Amino acid sequence: MLFIKVESEDMKIEETFRVKKEDTEEQTDLMAPKEEKVVLNENEEEDKYENLHDFITGEKSCSPTEKTSTQKRVQETEPRSFTCFQVEKSFNHQRNSRDHMRIHSGKKTFTCEQCGKSFNQKGNFNKHMRVHTGEKPYTCPQCGHHFAQKVHLTAHMRLHTGENLHTCPQCGKSYAQQGNLKVHMRIHTGESPFPCQHCEKSFTRKESLDKHIRIHTGEKPFICPQCGKSFTLKENFTRHLRTHTGEKPYTCQHCGESFSQPGNLNIHTRTHTGENPYICSQCGKSFSQHGNLIVHMRIHNGERPFSCQLCEKSFTRKMDLERHMRIHTGEKPYTCPQCGKGFIQHGNLTVHMRVHNGESPFTCQQCEQSFNHKTSLNRHMRTHTGENP
Repeated sequence: MLFIKVESEDMKIEETFRVKKEDTEEQTDLMAPKEEKVVLNENEEEDKYENLHDFITGEKSCSPTEKTSTQKRVQETEPRSFTCFQVEKSFNHQRNSRDHMRIHSGKKTFTCEQCGKSFNQKGNFNKHMRVHTGEKPYTCPQCGHHFAQKVHLTAHMRLHTGENLHTCPQCGKSYAQQGNLKVHMRIHTGESPFPCQHCEKSFTRKESLDKHIRIHTGEKPFICPQCGKSFTLKENFTRHLRTHTGEKPYTCQHCGESFSQPGNLNIHTRTHTGENPYICSQCGKSFSQHGNLIVHMRIHNGERPFSCQLCEKSFTRKMDLERHMRIHTGEKPYTCPQCGKGFIQHGNLTVHMRVHNGESPFTCQQCEQSFNHKTSLNRHMRTHTGENP
């Protein structure tokens, strides 16, 4: 009898569920706007009959709380999306969305304490700080060149791979970036689209104009963290840092001597090759350094740009003026380590040291007598030539 009763209850439950489900479907068709509410009632009815089913069969169904927990875990594992409705751009993380919104709001929360420049993203702020620190964490594995930003290293690598290079049609020079080729073309066209508002000097690149403007403003944004010395140009700042670190990354392939600056290596290399690429147009004399040619040209044009403010004497070289100023100040920075005598010029100290070491580097070619001063040798030579001073 118990078996028959259970079977009847099963039939009753099945019939009740069928009728209830049909009623729900009819309500869904007739009441489309209340679809969400109908689905909820249907779930409640299903839960009710699932509980009854558990009592009859002895099987355990998921409770509403367990269902909710399961749904929550599924939602947490699904990727969330944060969308900017101004440009319809989406982000996976809320912090990225927050950083992006500062572009629209103009809010810049990251400020450089050294120069006051502000940024709306921390990543851009970190990149900017490398301007002051000189840090270049990205290194080319082929040539060892260092870069402050990864995108610059990526562009540089194209020079080694030959991939997507931009070549000048006039001289054949190649560049990794289209923008660099565009700037290069101005050499051929003579275009200088960036004029200085202070002196009307023009430049081919905006970066060059920005550097030039600092001459007028006196701005020196690059500050050494070790000694506090400031610089107008980044390259001068980077060069200065090597005085603290002792780094000499440029090595001579001929003798192995190292240098902190590439320009010094180039000049040094000419001592091995004998190259003198800078030639005077008036007398034909050649020089290994451009600066030496400029100083030499003052012999021909009579220019003396360095004047003493105390006696108005003028000089062709700055170092000559500095040496002359010691006459007025009485400064004698070069001291003999043996007797303590001081000298204005290093050359005078060198000559003086021959008194102590007995060196006589100037020898007469006729009688082989030696002297410690060149002037003494010249005076001696007159005894052979009979010349009167």
